[in-house]
Amino acid sequence: MKLLFVADPLDTFKTYKDSTFAMMREAARRGHTLVACEARQLVWLRGGRVTARGAHHITLTGDAHDWFKLEATADVALADVDAVLMRKDPPFDSEFFYATHLLSQAEREGAKVFNKPSSLREHPEKLAILEFPEFISPTLVTRDPAEIRAFHAEQRDIILKPLDGMGGMGIFRVKDDGLNLGSIIETLNKDGTQTVMVQRFIPAIAEGDKRILIIGGKPVPHCLARIPQGNEVRGNLAAGGKGVARPLTARDREIAEYLGPILVQRGLLLVGLDVIGENVTEINVTSPTCFQEITDQSGFDVARMFVDALEEALH
Repeated sequence: MKLLFVADPLDTFKTYKDSTFAMMREAARRGHTLVACEARQLVWLRGGRVTARGAHHITLTGDAHDWFKLEATADVALADVDAVLMRKDPPFDSEFFYATHLLSQAEREGAKVFNKPSSLREHPEKLAILEFPEFISPTLVTRDPAEIRAFHAEQRDIILKPLDGMGGMGIFRVKDDGLNLGSIIETLNKDGTQTVMVQRFIPAIAEGDKRILIIGGKPVPHCLARIPQGNEVRGNLAAGGKGVARPLTARDREIAEYLGPILVQRGLLLVGLDVIGENVTEINVTSPTCFQEITDQSGFDVARMFVDALEEALH
């Protein structure tokens, strides 16, 4: 099969931990052809098809640094490959949004895109949890500072976060004393022009912010608990958290087995749930990661499970 990866520039990959690289490596092991492009290379012209201009046909070298060899550069119509994998990292900004529309047009032309572009648009990673209130902690979404203050008065210990953040960026904790709440509200909601998510603080963050991967509607049996270090409240690896692979708990499995079949029916082949304690905090669909960390520590081959699911979805 020929697989087209829409991703960040290849020379920015940190191959020792990159999940897209893990997918490529497993696909190459099975003899599949690898093609890569960036979202900015997607082009549509009336009378033609959505095309990746100057897409890179690559082979993997096995070298940790010079990890790919460029075999050829060519224009590739997305409908002419067996699968398109949208692996552009967040943020989900306007350009990401426009790229999903080009990918939807490619689907109309016959392309098979994973994750499904319309579902990427319909599942913003923080707001997607609102559909499943039985699995989340007390949560508020608002632009109104008064609503945030009232929520803090009721919950006493809260987390505030922007809706477009990633890697723990812009996350604040305000305890019972309300210290700096006004300043934090001003910073995040920018005089009422930006929407903020506010949640009750979950003490179980001390045990880790768990990334649970769901592939083809089924949970990977191990998660990666991202544990905050020092005085940090964020467990995100990008914020210095320590990743520890663990078997799923009964509650983890209950959540994943409920959400998995729903999400895969929507064309979400790969989902990354963020779970703290017994509560889902995010449903990541744009470019879920942690493949290599889970595999290296648990021995469970996540990339193999993913390519198995991809091949099954294409048959």
